[in-house]
Amino acid sequence: MNAPLHSFEPSVLIETAAARVSRAAPGARLSLQARGDLPPLNAALGLDLPTRIGRRARAGALEAICLGPEEWMLHAPEAQAVEILSACAEVYASRPRSLVDVSGRETTFVIDGPRAAELLTLGCARDIDGIAVGEGRRTAFDGVTVILWRDGETSFRMDCWHSFAPHVQHLLEIGCRELAAETI
Repeated sequence: MNAPLHSFEPSVLIETAAARVSRAAPGARLSLQARGDLPPLNAALGLDLPTRIGRRARAGALEAICLGPEEWMLHAPEAQAVEILSACAEVYASRPRSLVDVSGRETTFVIDGPRAAELLTLGCARDIDGIAVGEGRRTAFDGVTVILWRDGETSFRMDCWHSFAPHVQHLLEIGCRELAAETI
């Protein structure tokens, strides 16, 4: 169930009394792997990379989430990707690391509303309430690897690969309709 990349434009996909699912505007996504001494990378990025899995850090428009002991995903406006790559390239000679622009492979869904957390449980076995506001996790949604960012009590972002986006979108739309149809 693949879709052409042009079909991933920012838009509201579904809105019910339970939740709203939107597609976020494109942005820079950079996968970073590094080990050892982080201060040189922190200086290059202008933020302190979080070292606990699930923690996030932000400096201006740049945001980082720790996905593993030596792995982070960086989000920034598209225009900053080259600047971030250049700043980190200077560190490479003394601190080997991998920094890859993966912007073209992913899309982000924004899920918010009074039953947003419950909507996510329809495809995610993880305890959504166990993810604190301001944190996130790499997890699976109906077998699809995603990065889940909890921005507020009822507000989330979910990054997934473009090739899986139509499937994830379909499940989120069905879930929104089902939750909205329930009488509470």
